This record gives sequence, C-alpha cells and structure tokens, in this order.
Amino acid sequence: MPTYQYRCTDCGTDLEVVQKFTDDALTVCPECDGNLRKVFSAVGVVFKGSGFYKTDNRNSSPSTPKAEPKATEPAAKTTPAPAAEKKSA
Repeated sequence: MPTYQYRCTDCGTDLEVVQKFTDDALTVCPECDGNLRKVFSAVGVVFKGSGFYKTDNRNSSPSTPKAEPKATEPAAKTTPAPAAEKKSA
C-alpha cells in the first residue's frame, strides 16, 4: 500500500498516511480540524537488473560505430569454364 503525504492548510501540520488506492483522500486535519491537502513530490525510482537501460544492448564505446552486417555477396566473379562439347555419333 502506498504512503500519502498531507499538509494542513490552516496550521501547516504534515502527516503521512498509509492508504489503499481505493481509499478516499483525507480532508480534515486531526490537530486543528482544518483542511488537508495532498502533497505531491518527485518519486525516486531505482531500476535494478538488466534490460532497463538504453545502453544495455549497445557497444561499450559510443564513439565506435557499430558494424552493420554485410549483405551476402555472390561468389567470386570468375568466368565459367566452357561447357564440354558433346560429340555427335
């Protein structure tokens, strides 16, 4: 369950409350019965493990361009040997 932070607009009291996603937001300050507002702040996210970073599947050196696979080239260009002539009997 997530922890939500609230601040009273009247007395300035800060509170953190563990609530379900489906629970209604708190609106009354427990200290002075004033109005509570949710406080939104930046969320710290830490990605651990492989597969999360843009550079995971890239070369280790960004200055070296990745070699592109060569297209299959035809066999060496040589002139075919002349076909053996058939003797007619």
